[in-house]
Amino acid sequence: MVVLLAVSSVGALSLGTPYVPPHRLVAAVLEGETTLAGVVVSELRVPRLLLALVAGACLGAAGLVLQEALRNPLAVPEMLGVSSGAALGVAAPLVLAFSLPAAVQPLLAIGGAALGGGLTLLVAGIGRSPSAVLLTGAAVAAALQAALLVLMVMADQLDLQLIYRYLLGSLSARTWDDVTGMWPWLLVAVPALVLCAPVLSVLRLGDEDAQALGVRAQRARLAALAIAVVLIAPVTAVCGPVAWVGFLAPHLSRWFNPAAGAVRWLPWSAAWGAVVVAVADVPARLALAPVETPAGAWTALLGVPAGVALMRSSGRRRTARHGQAASVGTREQLSGLRKTAPVGADDVPPTGAASHAHRTEPGHGSPTLPPAGAAGTEDVR
Repeated sequence: MVVLLAVSSVGALSLGTPYVPPHRLVAAVLEGETTLAGVVVSELRVPRLLLALVAGACLGAAGLVLQEALRNPLAVPEMLGVSSGAALGVAAPLVLAFSLPAAVQPLLAIGGAALGGGLTLLVAGIGRSPSAVLLTGAAVAAALQAALLVLMVMADQLDLQLIYRYLLGSLSARTWDDVTGMWPWLLVAVPALVLCAPVLSVLRLGDEDAQALGVRAQRARLAALAIAVVLIAPVTAVCGPVAWVGFLAPHLSRWFNPAAGAVRWLPWSAAWGAVVVAVADVPARLALAPVETPAGAWTALLGVPAGVALMRSSGRRRTARHGQAASVGTREQLSGLRKTAPVGADDVPPTGAASHAHRTEPGHGSPTLPPAGAAGTEDVR
């Protein structure tokens, strides 16, 4: 993680036009607005890198919250209508020519995300299984994306580019104002995450066990969805829905630390989300230069197959671990039976044991040693 973060950060600050050598980065930042390199690095590339890290951390943490609350590794913001609702809440007033200040955009995104997530829970039924919530969320997300496509038909060329960004997610042309606008929401979301993490570990046990431990599963699930909305909506208001980061980052955190729980997975998921977005933004900016591609396209292109591969690898690892544990338990049980089994005169030994005993009886010569290939007779028996 540290190597990926360091390489992607240096590449994000150095590569491009103009090219700034890595050893000149500190000097370029200190020069500020006196040189072209200073302006590009300090006013464009540094805020873009910070925004990528913050956005990725929020999406990674939100993905883990949703997966743990719904007990489903496929529960991501894109599959629950949260990201699509936030994008629709920001794009609709712009296309419909409502003049609103930029500071209101996070509120519109939160309203749209709450609408998408609340509609999912309402249609699926709060008391139903997490699988029903996930399937209903996919349908709600498809309906909200269809509404975004309708807005694309109604929009002019300028608004069309804006909606295109909110469909795929992009970090292009982001400034310090966009970075500073996210800190108030983080001050609300981070304490809520700290309080929510132990409850997520209880929800993994199932609704009945959570009820027995004093946790109301339905209310806890609603609270988890609210925390995910607060994390996702500001990111979507600024960058658009950067897709599938909330799917890949939790699986990375679980794959590297499979024995941990939600409390330890949460900070690692946020860190991996930051790394994923920072790494994806480098080819998004440079692969087709001078044309920029959306960062969300790269996160979806690389995140979905990588996440599926991690899920398959984790499944094989769990299967092998359970099989090894079952084998050890069987051997211990057989060993205990051998130690506690009574030996009497009327006991009838197995066929192999009878023949061996017959060969070692007095009067039949010296005891016959087993052949060399029978070293594993104890395990076979």
